[in-house]
Amino acid sequence: MNPLAAQPVAATEPTSNLRIRSLEPLVPPSRLCALLSLDEAARATIVAGRHAVEQVLAGADGRLMAVVGPCSIHDLDAARDYAVRLKRLADRVADRLLVIMRVYFEKPRTTVGWKGLINDPHLDDTFDVATGLRLARGLLIEIARMGLATATEFLEPITPQYIADTIVLGAIGARTTESPTHRQMASGLSMPVGFKNSTDGSLQAAVDAMQASRTPHCFLGIDNDGGTAVVSTTGNPWGVLMLRGGRSGSNYSPEIMQEARQRLEAAGLPARVIVDCSHANSGKDHRRQSIVWRDVLAQRNQGDRSIVGLMLESNINPGAQPASRDRSKLAYGVSITDGCIGWDETEELLLEAHAQLV
Repeated sequence: MNPLAAQPVAATEPTSNLRIRSLEPLVPPSRLCALLSLDEAARATIVAGRHAVEQVLAGADGRLMAVVGPCSIHDLDAARDYAVRLKRLADRVADRLLVIMRVYFEKPRTTVGWKGLINDPHLDDTFDVATGLRLARGLLIEIARMGLATATEFLEPITPQYIADTIVLGAIGARTTESPTHRQMASGLSMPVGFKNSTDGSLQAAVDAMQASRTPHCFLGIDNDGGTAVVSTTGNPWGVLMLRGGRSGSNYSPEIMQEARQRLEAAGLPARVIVDCSHANSGKDHRRQSIVWRDVLAQRNQGDRSIVGLMLESNINPGAQPASRDRSKLAYGVSITDGCIGWDETEELLLEAHAQLV
C-alpha cells in the first residue's frame, strides 16, 4: 500500500508556486539597451579594453592589469567621483599598468545580507530590480564614456543580457565557480572572464571551470526580448585564474603560484594568474591588502610572468559601515559590504607599482 495515497488530499489543492509571493515582469533586455545605448565613445572604450585584456592574457602586452574599485556600488555619485579619479590615475600609469575599475552590482551572500545595487537599489528591501538594472547600466555607460574599462561579477545568467555589452572583464566568484550554470554562462560571455578559486581554497575547481567554459554549451536562458530560450555558445577562450585565498588561509605565496602554473599547464591552459589582494588573501582585513599587493608585485618583478594582474578593493574612504535605509546616516565613499582601502592608499600603491615594474 502506498502510504502517500492514504493521506486525505483535496482534489483542487494547488501544486505550483506554493512558496512564491509574487512574479513581476521585467523590461526586456532589448528595450533597456535601446533606452540606454552605447555611444561611439563608450563602445570604443569597451572594444579597446577587451582587446587589451586579451593581449595581456596572450602575453603580447607586457603590462600588469590592476583591477581596482569598491567592493560594491551603492552610491552612484561616489562611484562617479571614484571613476573620475581612477581615470586620471590610469592615464598616468598606462604605459606599465592596464587599470580596470571594479564595478560590482551583485553580491553573493554566505547567509543573508544586502545583495547589491541591482537587487535592492534603495537599500530598503523593496527589491526594485527594474530600477537597479537601469541604474547599473547607466553608470557603466557613463564610466565607459570617460574612457575607463570596467569589471564585474556575474551571479546568474539573466543579468548579462542587460549589462554584459558594457563590461571589459567578467568574473565568476568563489561560491559559483563550481556551478555548471555559471561555467556554461561564461562560455558565451563576450569578454574575458576570471574564475576565482573556491571558498575552501581549491585551485582545481577554477581550473576545471576554465576548461569547461572554453567549450561550446547549450543551456536555458533568456533572449534579448526576455523570452525563455535555449542558449547555444561557441566557448570562451579568454579565461584566467583568480586567486583569492580560502578557509585555510592565503594562496599567493611562490609555492602556490608554482602549483597554479602546474595545474594550468597540466590542463592545457595558459599559465596566467590574477591575485585578489582582498578576501582570504588579506584575512578579510582591508588594511592588509597592501602587504599582498607588494608581495605579489615583488614576485612579478623577480620574473614570475604568470602573474598578469592584481585586484584591490578600494573606495574613496577606507573601511566599511553597516548598510542603512536612511542614506543620510551613510558616510560618503565608504563601503557597505567588505572593507576597502581609501583613495590615498590606492593612488600610492598604483604609483609605487608603476615605478617598480620592469
